[in-house]
Amino acid sequence: MDKLRSEAVDSGEGPKSSQIIGRLSGCGLSSSQVSRYSRQLVLPSFGPQAQARLCQGSVLIVGAGGLGSPAALYLAAAGVGQLGIVDTDALELSNLHRQIAHQEASVGRHKAASAAASCRALNSSIQVVAHEQGLLPHNALDLVGAYDVVLDASDNAPTRYLASDACCIADKPLVSGAALGMDGQLTTLCMRPNGPCYRCLYPEAPALASCRRCGEAGVLGVAPGIIGTLQALEAIKLLSGVGQPLTQRLLLLNCLSTSFRTFKLRDRSAACASCGDRPTITAANLADYDYKAFTGQPFNDAAPPSLALIPDAQRLRVQDLAQRLGQSASDAAGAGSSRPPSHQAAGMDTHAGSSPMESSPETVHHLLESTPTSEASSGRSSSLGLAAPIGGASGLTAWCQMVDPSFPSY
Repeated sequence: MDKLRSEAVDSGEGPKSSQIIGRLSGCGLSSSQVSRYSRQLVLPSFGPQAQARLCQGSVLIVGAGGLGSPAALYLAAAGVGQLGIVDTDALELSNLHRQIAHQEASVGRHKAASAAASCRALNSSIQVVAHEQGLLPHNALDLVGAYDVVLDASDNAPTRYLASDACCIADKPLVSGAALGMDGQLTTLCMRPNGPCYRCLYPEAPALASCRRCGEAGVLGVAPGIIGTLQALEAIKLLSGVGQPLTQRLLLLNCLSTSFRTFKLRDRSAACASCGDRPTITAANLADYDYKAFTGQPFNDAAPPSLALIPDAQRLRVQDLAQRLGQSASDAAGAGSSRPPSHQAAGMDTHAGSSPMESSPETVHHLLESTPTSEASSGRSSSLGLAAPIGGASGLTAWCQMVDPSFPSY
């Protein structure tokens, strides 16, 4: 703005504000927008034209969690004219260390509504729409078609495939981000003519056992924060026409070494079912495509389906376990957990009595999560002479809900 102000001074006659406003109004920016976005307007590589395109643009953010939260806030702050925020989940306390668009007072509230409220509070001049019904096959084309750029900030395979398929059909760029543990990745997909889509990179759905969730693998809060912020950057570049999009390239983040690596991706696959020369997934049949059957996972971050490795007759309810043990809830809950040591440390510090899986086989009973790892571990429990594992909901979670509400849950 200093440059603009200097041009408005004519030999001491005072600022020629009408000339400045005339130049900026030609870009469609109001005086309040000029003031709000002044630090972007003075960038030589950005300027009023790019800002005007941002203010006229729109972004659909699929997921209001660790990735979608920083992306939404930065896009709102940057002045993107309309944001759509898609999510079906309610906010939990364990989300807050990474999902920064929400506050403690919003625990229990719908994430899409909570994030939308935060964006409106940050910038009341933009339009923010909360799509609480989620992105599903029957509404995907309508949602994606209503926005200029789509951000995939989801946490499950069905939504990732659906978002990509819909963007291919609607010819919309898709900024895809992911983060887990101490790592993250980012790329921009569905960029014609040669950019690949998600199916080009992963024509077959990942194995269920490889799809770990934050609740199982853990995640450092800033990891999705960094990737989500970079997703916002990609959307800003796409809308404003500034810079080079991250298409046909994959960016990898390692938080432990604070390092980034970039790899070249293959071109669009001519045989791809979604964006190939003869696609089989089209606008006519997208609503009928069974993404749950294709991926083996639901359209949310719920626990994966049971592998049914343990016959129902060999399962115990947590209530039965409590009655059989006849001891304190904390001793029972800690006994024989199939969770790794890092998980046990998270939940056992305030409750004494955690026993290693190998110790006291006479009293150890398995409390299992509803995950492939936990069910598969039942064979080991039998070899150790342990009692039947717990079935149904996550063992420790069920214990907290039905037996001992004071036991730490995560």
